[in-house]
Amino acid sequence: MAVAELDLYDSSLESFPTERKIELAVELERATLAADPRISGIESAEYVDTLAEGAIVSTTGIRTAGRETACYVMTYVMASEGDETQTGFGFSVGREPGALEVATAATEAAGRATRMLGAVKPGSERLTVVLDPWVTAQFLGILAFTLNGESVLKGRSLFVDRLGDEVASPLVTLVDDPTDPAAFTATETDGEGLATRRNSLIEDGVLKMFVHNAYTARRAGTVSTGSAVRSGFKSTPGVGCIATRLVPGARSQAELVAEVGEGLLVQDVSGLHSGVNPVSGDFSTGAEGLRIRGGALAEPVREFTIASTLQRMLKDVRAVGDDLQWLPMSAAGVSLVIDEVTISGV
Repeated sequence: MAVAELDLYDSSLESFPTERKIELAVELERATLAADPRISGIESAEYVDTLAEGAIVSTTGIRTAGRETACYVMTYVMASEGDETQTGFGFSVGREPGALEVATAATEAAGRATRMLGAVKPGSERLTVVLDPWVTAQFLGILAFTLNGESVLKGRSLFVDRLGDEVASPLVTLVDDPTDPAAFTATETDGEGLATRRNSLIEDGVLKMFVHNAYTARRAGTVSTGSAVRSGFKSTPGVGCIATRLVPGARSQAELVAEVGEGLLVQDVSGLHSGVNPVSGDFSTGAEGLRIRGGALAEPVREFTIASTLQRMLKDVRAVGDDLQWLPMSAAGVSLVIDEVTISGV
């Protein structure tokens, strides 16, 4: 395959002075403190950037090189009311500093923290949940692990021997597309120097493929999907999804909440990696969020767990939002509505 020509490098980052980076972090701190009088402190307000250049040369004739830039601002804040304190975060991602939206990051962090003030433990029940894009992105990161060729070959995936099966709701189309320049982890070539490409893993609920590097592809009797990954230039190539996302729907989060009527918006989770079994699909994680009553966001709730299985959650997807967000990770977020999830609280 031909190597895609992607616009992943912005030379302005090279000359962006350290003083301006510090100013951006300070500006973020000030904007966050000013966003709401209940913001009582800033745990961190930071600017981060990366400029990477690499080349792969092999004895088989591969000669490839590329370079990429990326940056983001992120803040973690505390909101207080009486003796209670809650935390929240916000961020903005871009290829160069001029694309960063400090005000957006500040407003998001303040909103996430203040809307959790007064949160209580909910009762235990089964209901419909709306996953916030941040939560969906983490969920997709877990799901992506089960769809790489190495996990399948070692029997560490719930999708072993399931190619061609209907594994999700028809609303679910999951792709891994490192050629999308909007992705924080976009890249023209993989860790073995092969051209990256858009891999459609699940189409309309049907499992179509796994991602492979050269080794796992030979073991599986297929070809590489341009999905070799490395942890650094000294490492041998592994395999994994690089830029995973769901194909978005046509409705906003507010419209999805209104349609759900009664349920729960999950805005953050904890212990996700330890709470999911990639072989059995068992899913259990701590969470916090907002109740949905009468089609609107209501009181905050925390200190509860959400439980199901990956298989059932995929099958019970009722809707996918239109609010696709690329985050500083290898998956994009989008609001996701899932029926029949068990909430364990009081």
